[in-house]
Amino acid sequence: MAERVEITGPAGERYVEILSPKALGLLAALHDALGDRRAELLALRRRRQAELSAGAMLDFLPETAHLRQDASWQVAPPAPGLVDRRVEITGPTDAAMTINALNSGAKVWLADFEDANTPRWENMIEGQLNLKDALDRTIDFTSEEGKSYALDPDDALATIVVRPRGWHLDEKHILIDGRRASGSLTDFALYMAASAQRQLDKGKGPYFYLAKTESHLEARMWNDAFNIAQDFLAIPRGTIRATVLIETIPAAFEMDEILYELREHCAGLNAGRWDYLFSLIKKFRTRGRDFVLPERNAVTMTAPAMRAYTDLLVQTCHKRGAFALGGMAAFIPSRRDPAVNEIALAKVREDKTREAGDGFDGSWVAHPDLVPVCREVFDGVLGANPNQVGRQRPDVSVTSADLLAIAKTAGGVTEAGLRNNISVALQYLAAWLGGTGAVAIFNLMEDAATAEIARSQIWQWIHNDVILDDGPLVTKDVVERMIDEELVKISELAGFDAARYGQAVALFTEVALADSFAEFFTLPAYERMP
Repeated sequence: MAERVEITGPAGERYVEILSPKALGLLAALHDALGDRRAELLALRRRRQAELSAGAMLDFLPETAHLRQDASWQVAPPAPGLVDRRVEITGPTDAAMTINALNSGAKVWLADFEDANTPRWENMIEGQLNLKDALDRTIDFTSEEGKSYALDPDDALATIVVRPRGWHLDEKHILIDGRRASGSLTDFALYMAASAQRQLDKGKGPYFYLAKTESHLEARMWNDAFNIAQDFLAIPRGTIRATVLIETIPAAFEMDEILYELREHCAGLNAGRWDYLFSLIKKFRTRGRDFVLPERNAVTMTAPAMRAYTDLLVQTCHKRGAFALGGMAAFIPSRRDPAVNEIALAKVREDKTREAGDGFDGSWVAHPDLVPVCREVFDGVLGANPNQVGRQRPDVSVTSADLLAIAKTAGGVTEAGLRNNISVALQYLAAWLGGTGAVAIFNLMEDAATAEIARSQIWQWIHNDVILDDGPLVTKDVVERMIDEELVKISELAGFDAARYGQAVALFTEVALADSFAEFFTLPAYERMP
């Protein structure tokens, strides 16, 4: 089947190790089985969005009530390397991050081909090579300053969990029977073919984080992909384990069902808070002021809708024997500003303390310096136990109205908040178009999810006649003026590239100021990328 696959991306050194006949054959087999269904489920997303925009509401599915009410079923028991997940670190798969993440002291590294990465051809294939080399212990890295990095002993390394791209993204450099490959299936197949057996030889297995899932039907499609790949590679079914990010509001109403569809391969759910906020904005963007969130930096996890979402996630996971993983601490420590660090680290500690107290089994950080803070908090709650799956949370009772209580979110919309959204979006888009998907901006690690919040909030504010608490009505003219003003400030930063920012402004204008709403900025952005 590999002969039906055409590679249009440039051939780099050692790329054949990843783009092997076995990998391409597996990718073709996955497309044969799932390509049409993927298209149908993406069309279902569009129909569901049209219904919401026309006034429909989300609710728990009546046709699957029996699954939610049946207390007997459980997910698979924890897999090797995933029993203790108290600290997880996320980041792209470049060589430096690969080594630093594996050595960070975290229990798990989310090796990211999605939001913290840009899908340049080189990033996607060389990232796979870095994972293969890490498992072979042949990876090393020397910085421009001459500092060398190497892996710690195997028993000190984080467990690798790969995050493929979401179902909506293509891989334009691989054609199957003349049509673009799925980005999800590409990332999955290449990793399985190159590294699954290597993971098994280390006493662990091929593990995945599943992004942007919107329904249990999409989870079922992943489960079928797992079985196809395991059979193709002669690996026992159930070897693969996956953690699903609950980062869309439709998925929040189908958590039980998602666990059920993946139960043989399931490792739990994660509260993907930033994409979840983006989803709230996107799904209800035309529904008036009751669905308008405050500016992004004012929205905390103590907001009623966010509390309902995280409490329900913990309760649902633990009822089924699955892990519940908390959200991202995105702060980037500064070695030059102790005052900023003190305030920010206190917020990180408060956030992780709340998560541990709520019953989460672990949480995410974006920087190695935050690993000790997160670990200390969870150590204090877990003690000698590897997790707290046994904590059932019978006190939780969440309704559909609770999940949709967006109007109860405290906070406003200020000129500073609008300007922050503009500046962050422009800086991030410029970096993304240049090939970098995880970017430190204003002491926070920004990725595609936070940029999506920034640009979608601006679109929503314009289209819902939002007036700033301390300023004018948010209009296209106001935003265009502020773009020019923020660009002047950005131009004073080191490494400013006028041409790249010209591209960023054009892309930002398309996804934040156009009359129609782009479902993901990465879709038009990818077409601008070589």
